[in-house]
Amino acid sequence: MVNEELIAQQPFKGKFAIIPGGSKGMGKATAKLFIQLGGSICIIARGMDALNKTQEECYKLKSEESQFVEIISCDTTDMDKLKPLITDIINKHKVPDYLFNFVGYAYAQYLEQLTLEDFKRNMDINYYGQLVPTLIVLPYFLEGKQGYITFTSSIMGFMAIMGFTTYCPSKYAIFGLAEVLRHELLPYNIKVSILFPVDTDTPGFAEENRIKPQECKIISESGTLMTAEEVANKFIQSILDGSFEILPGEAAIQIKDMRENPDDIRGVLDRLYKRARRKTGRKI
Repeated sequence: MVNEELIAQQPFKGKFAIIPGGSKGMGKATAKLFIQLGGSICIIARGMDALNKTQEECYKLKSEESQFVEIISCDTTDMDKLKPLITDIINKHKVPDYLFNFVGYAYAQYLEQLTLEDFKRNMDINYYGQLVPTLIVLPYFLEGKQGYITFTSSIMGFMAIMGFTTYCPSKYAIFGLAEVLRHELLPYNIKVSILFPVDTDTPGFAEENRIKPQECKIISESGTLMTAEEVANKFIQSILDGSFEILPGEAAIQIKDMRENPDDIRGVLDRLYKRARRKTGRKI
């Protein structure tokens, strides 16, 4: 549920956010919340059906005529196609105040069934799909010496379980990118944050569950499932607070434990894996 007091404050009045991956799931929930809090948005995704639906839903949440909801249909890994589209939006409106990167997907599968192309595809979408929009918008932020960039990792960006062999490296990579940009962009007054969502009830998560290894599914069930709206609320509040690491739900405890007691956490994960193997009739 959106904080009514926050809606009354309209903290993003007059602000503009570009949201790659904003047509579904956490990105969509964030786009809708940003509109409710007074801002304007440009959503980037590939599918026009989802873009049109999200645009219509966001229009209904506007509180002022001056708010706008733009959409761009494009693959965010394609620099040549995406750059002129974003440039046109900026020329039409203004330089964004925020770039919220939500592009990503998970392909959970047994290692022996993976190909090199599976690894390349996960890195292409999860890493370059967030890097490319950043490289396009960054020169505007550098020139103006202001702006805010966010990336989306995962709890699998600081810990790992079986089945996520193609996914984890891409999410660790995004964490590294956010860390170095946070440091290097300090003199330019450009803020950086990174989101580490736990399992979240989204269309992508449903598709992930459809194909993931049974052991992986059993291990994942030991955690909690958040709604996209819950994650968006935590995300937006953390942006307003200027937090670098955004840790919804159990992620805050998990990252702390992983840093302070990594061997203990790995031991817990190993025991969960052994238990899952027994449930599936496999030995370890």
